[in-house]
Amino acid sequence: MTRLSVNINKIATLRNSRGGNIPSVKDAAVNCQKFGAQGITVHPRPDERHITRKDIYEIKPLITTEFNIEGYPGEDFLKMVTEVQAHQVTLVPDTHNQLTSDHGWDTWKNLTFLKEVISRLQEHGIRTSIFVDPDKEAIEGAAETGTNRIELYTEPYASLYPLGRNKAIEPFIEAAKFADKIGIEVNAGHDLSLENLNYFYKNIPELKEVSIGHALIADALYFGLETTIQKYLDCLK
Repeated sequence: MTRLSVNINKIATLRNSRGGNIPSVKDAAVNCQKFGAQGITVHPRPDERHITRKDIYEIKPLITTEFNIEGYPGEDFLKMVTEVQAHQVTLVPDTHNQLTSDHGWDTWKNLTFLKEVISRLQEHGIRTSIFVDPDKEAIEGAAETGTNRIELYTEPYASLYPLGRNKAIEPFIEAAKFADKIGIEVNAGHDLSLENLNYFYKNIPELKEVSIGHALIADALYFGLETTIQKYLDCLK
């Protein structure tokens, strides 16, 4: 079974555009779970342009499924995720002013740093995942860090999908098989959508979890949140 974790950052972006609490991030987290999502993902950034630190502390008691927190592992981030006891922390190599994640870690270059971070998180009982490109060398480096999982950066797949899905999926099939062979579980995320998710799922049997936000929340504007989540869950069957 591949789990669907809904990234609710865009709910916070909409709320922050006007101030106040409409739409409610807490209600979104509760309702996503109520409608069938098996996890909630957030990606706080230093400028708090969407999810805030306050949101994260308020959301955690409402999580009845799995709480996945993504981010660059600076000291403030690590303090927060250990205090709230995230179920999973996904490490991304974003710079402070980055619009969105657009590449995976150079795991060998950052090996010592990632080892230290992962050891610290695992001491708190937190499952770790490293954001990587579908590259065997990067996955080998991830294995050396001691991480539990990797998250495959799927934007290249999504971009190439309309031009030829067989070619688009090839490096991800190889990467997932390789990760499984060396004992690392596989997540995936970035630009997965109703158009391309089912094909990805059917071709990556190693897939444990997908984290989807932008496309899912955009679809919810047309279909409603409950119907949209069911549509995404249907893609994982």
